[in-house]
Amino acid sequence: MSLPLGHAALGLTAYDLTSNADEVSVFRQWKVLAVVVMLSNLPDIDVIFGLLYSGNGELFHRGPTHSLLFACFIGVLYAICSRIWRSLPPISFFQSFLLIGSHLFADYIFTDGPLSLFWPFELSMSAGFESWGDIVHSIIFEATNDIAVIMSCATVVIMRRVFRLDQVFSLRPVFVRKTNAKK
Repeated sequence: MSLPLGHAALGLTAYDLTSNADEVSVFRQWKVLAVVVMLSNLPDIDVIFGLLYSGNGELFHRGPTHSLLFACFIGVLYAICSRIWRSLPPISFFQSFLLIGSHLFADYIFTDGPLSLFWPFELSMSAGFESWGDIVHSIIFEATNDIAVIMSCATVVIMRRVFRLDQVFSLRPVFVRKTNAKK
């Protein structure tokens, strides 16, 4: 799966599982939705770099942007930026890392091409050639490959919301709640 729709669905599910169930849904907050979709697809920025540099989207694909170091860097960068610029949605380092990590996970599981997961200690890039037309064609006409991923993600989100399965489907760290009980 190398299409934006599948990556966005996995990112939205990861965000939903790490956010407080009492908060307003990500689908009602357009800024959060935009940032989640952007971070979930950010590792594929290397395709755009390759297209702009040489007309070949595979030139840099699955290189440094598909690594855990990139996920950490972007997680820290976004967490800092969201504290400086209050207009950005407050998405934590953990959530940012997880959004990019969901992209890496999907590429690792659903495709057979290598990833540079531990870059700079390893570098594995895709081989081949993909032009602008090839990329647009795959996004428009090969999106059917992502239907199972999208449906699975939708099922998890709906189950969590309908059945209030916060304890089962939650990736949020468990914190000890302070009580206001008087002694």
